[in-house]
Amino acid sequence: MAGIIDGEGTITLIRKHRNENRQLSVSISSTERVLLEHILNVLGVGKITTKKTSQEKHSPSFTYAVYNRQALTVLEYVTPFLKTYKALRARLILAHYIRLTPRNGKYSHELLRERIDFENAVLNIKANRCVSSELLSALVHK
Repeated sequence: MAGIIDGEGTITLIRKHRNENRQLSVSISSTERVLLEHILNVLGVGKITTKKTSQEKHSPSFTYAVYNRQALTVLEYVTPFLKTYKALRARLILAHYIRLTPRNGKYSHELLRERIDFENAVLNIKANRCVSSELLSALVHK
């Protein structure tokens, strides 16, 4: 599972609507629906959607996605086995997402500032550009 997420998956914080706070998303895209159905059956959470093809010659493509606290459960399961920059994202998310995401959606000024810093740190961890080790260490040990 971790290998598929490392290779074909995404661990990120997305906005479904412009004015909403970002939410955790773990997704895998593939032209092999059978693979995604297997992942759905093994994990027991998430859903599979069909992507539109822009040209007839393109193969149909599908996306498995899981969000928020269910996505945290997936990350708890796969993080020890991740090998790419996604392992850093996952560890940072596991360390802080719950604390920085109040269930009622109400943020104090301080919590909102911390949440924005957290989102920026997660989104800046990329294959070719990771956050500084000092910042990552500070965030993980906060």
